[in-house]
Amino acid sequence: MPVELVYETHSISEDNEKGIATGWLPGKLSARGRHLAADLGARRRDDGIAAVFTSDLRRAVETAEIAFAGTSIEIIQDPRLRECDYGELNGCPVEVLAAERAMRVDVPFPGGQSYRDVVAATALFLNDLAATWQGNRVLVIAHSANRWALQVLLGGASLGDVVDAPFTWQEGWEFVIPTDRPIGESLRAPSGLPPFGARHNGST
Repeated sequence: MPVELVYETHSISEDNEKGIATGWLPGKLSARGRHLAADLGARRRDDGIAAVFTSDLRRAVETAEIAFAGTSIEIIQDPRLRECDYGELNGCPVEVLAAERAMRVDVPFPGGQSYRDVVAATALFLNDLAATWQGNRVLVIAHSANRWALQVLLGGASLGDVVDAPFTWQEGWEFVIPTDRPIGESLRAPSGLPPFGARHNGST
């Protein structure tokens, strides 16, 4: 049976409000972001979610912890769900990053990753979900590059198109992960990611 995947972006961070592109830096939710994380929990706690998978970057983990505090829903951190590593541009102004984005679909940021690297890491994550969570509905809390990867791998979109598309926030994006065939089998994840699978539940 396929896996139902609901994607939600991490809540608003202090860097978001300051116009900073955080990348692989941890980030921290703002006061407004913490409020919106609680709203996320209110709409997803009773949505049939079997588990929550989140980037291990702090702003995503904090979103999940606030959203599912006091519940028994398991939260699983996975570094394959990290934002693109902007390398030397981690922490740069968003307008600097925006000027680079279209050039970094296949060519890595200096000292970092390309967006294609994020697609590769996401494909490995999705194949693991397909193998172990068949018939379940799961929530992913991550970053813009991960949403683009999902649109490419599960929606058939062009990476170049989604990277350049304007962003309109919404209350989640839904995808179906097939379990009868590999996803992105020709892709290879980048090296250097730390071990994945850190687990806890929303009650801690």
